Amino acid sequence: MIHNQYLSYQTKRNVSINQIYGSTEQGATLIVVLLFLVLIMLAGAIAVRQSNTDLKIATSDQINTVLLQSSDSANQRLEMMINGNPSSKEYEDATSFSGVFGHFLLDEKSATNEFIYCFNPRTQTYVKANATVKDVSGGYIDSLNNGICDYTNANGYTSARQTVMTQMSVSLTPPDPNAERFGHMVIGKEIEDRTSKKYKFDVRATSALPAYNEPKVGSTKCFEQTSIKSNVLTGNQSLSECLLQASTPSKMLYEQAEVENVSSTTICIPFGKGPMNPQCMFSPSTP
Repeated sequence: MIHNQYLSYQTKRNVSINQIYGSTEQGATLIVVLLFLVLIMLAGAIAVRQSNTDLKIATSDQINTVLLQSSDSANQRLEMMINGNPSSKEYEDATSFSGVFGHFLLDEKSATNEFIYCFNPRTQTYVKANATVKDVSGGYIDSLNNGICDYTNANGYTSARQTVMTQMSVSLTPPDPNAERFGHMVIGKEIEDRTSKKYKFDVRATSALPAYNEPKVGSTKCFEQTSIKSNVLTGNQSLSECLLQASTPSKMLYEQAEVENVSSTTICIPFGKGPMNPQCMFSPSTP
């Protein structure tokens, strides 16, 4: 009887210990599961954050590419205008007294001016009627102010999608005191002739995306500001600085261009080596 009672007591004790161990194991399992859930949540949050970062980087790269292409396109169009056929309408417009280059080439008083126009591939002419000419004081020459890009006007954008807006600024490069003597002269030309000089221009193409943020700081419209930092008046901002403060995505592409009046010659003496050049022969007069 005593032995049986002892066995009975031992059995009850084992059961009691097993119940304690089982409760401890269930608590540990719950903690491990919670830890795994926390780790999964952290991994998911990190993945979402990384994907957002990648998306922002990709978007920024796309914006930078679009702005760069727009500014480069504006510069290429300007090069095509001045390097094109001299008898073309674009060349005549660019080199005329009111054209983007002719304004400086034909008028000595325009040396410190800034010629501004809003680039539109659908437009072929850039003359004073469609341009803004500023002097160093910020005033408008001849009260003309039709070249500033207007982000509220569909015609101010480079395409009908109204995404990118590009404003061009052309000015003469300030004289360099260390420049080569007579380096500004075209070989074979008269010194007194103004059209015989070689001119260097500063060309600034500024592209922006007004759809992201309005290019405006308070009551100041960014596109109305000068692109030349040395011409910025006290208390004002340049075009690039204003767009940066307005948080408007933008990019300025700067390049220098040399423009000179190049003439070609035609050799008319064949020296017995073939027929005469037709350009050297007089055409028969007609009655």
